[in-house]
Amino acid sequence: MEQVHLFTKKLKPTHISHSLSFPTHVLEAFPFPQGAHTMKFEAVDATDNVWRFCLSTRLTGAYPKPVLLRSSWHRFVEQKGLVPEDRVVFFMERDDMVRRYTVRAQRKVMILMGQDVWVDVEDLPLYGL
Repeated sequence: MEQVHLFTKKLKPTHISHSLSFPTHVLEAFPFPQGAHTMKFEAVDATDNVWRFCLSTRLTGAYPKPVLLRSSWHRFVEQKGLVPEDRVVFFMERDDMVRRYTVRAQRKVMILMGQDVWVDVEDLPLYGL
């Protein structure tokens, strides 16, 4: 099964305190039920913990503006100790019938030869303390 990168987002203060906006183009990776504007899905993190998220689109306006609702997103933010300038990366694996999502919470630890070096927050020395 091939892993497909859905998107990477550097977190801003509003992403930490409220909801996480998704790029509209990734909606095709989420099979919303007919007529629904919310969809629950699970994503596995770097330590194989399962996170249950609720993705929502708005009912009015020129485009759907997808977001992870705060009710499902904020627990992830708190547990991972995320702060502005951290990033999240979403992936999807898909076979004939099943979609599996993966989420990574990462922090920039250095710049090496002009390139940002990102590490999963679970691999940082003070994670979980």
